[in-house]
Amino acid sequence: MVDSPEPDVLPDAMLLELVLVPVSDIDRAKAFYTEQVGFAEDVDVRPREGVRVVQLTPPGSYCSITLSEGLPGPGMAAGSLHGLHLVVSDIEAARDALISRGVEVAPVVDAGGILYAGFADPDGNTWVLQYMPWRRVAER
Repeated sequence: MVDSPEPDVLPDAMLLELVLVPVSDIDRAKAFYTEQVGFAEDVDVRPREGVRVVQLTPPGSYCSITLSEGLPGPGMAAGSLHGLHLVVSDIEAARDALISRGVEVAPVVDAGGILYAGFADPDGNTWVLQYMPWRRVAER
């Protein structure tokens, strides 16, 4: 077995690894997610005329998002994806980092011991920072 940072695919596993995010302007969305939110750019390809696929990954995540044009899609309108969760180890630090990069983030809300703070991309797709105090924080 090769030593790899990717998770193993165990029998009966269903790994969520890609979410399509509907946007109206790929360049604007790519800049927002990479420059302001801090996602890594994995792919930005134009495999043929009129087709573009951009794949971005949140820091530390095995699940990426895709922004695309010119492909048959899921039929979602730009801005129609809501409630994607980004689990963080320190919600105040994560919120402050986003705000420092120009993202408008709602105040932290305590929902029975789980903390949330929401924000939206330029099209209105919504995201939620989520902190669950019982989750173990990994050491680097």
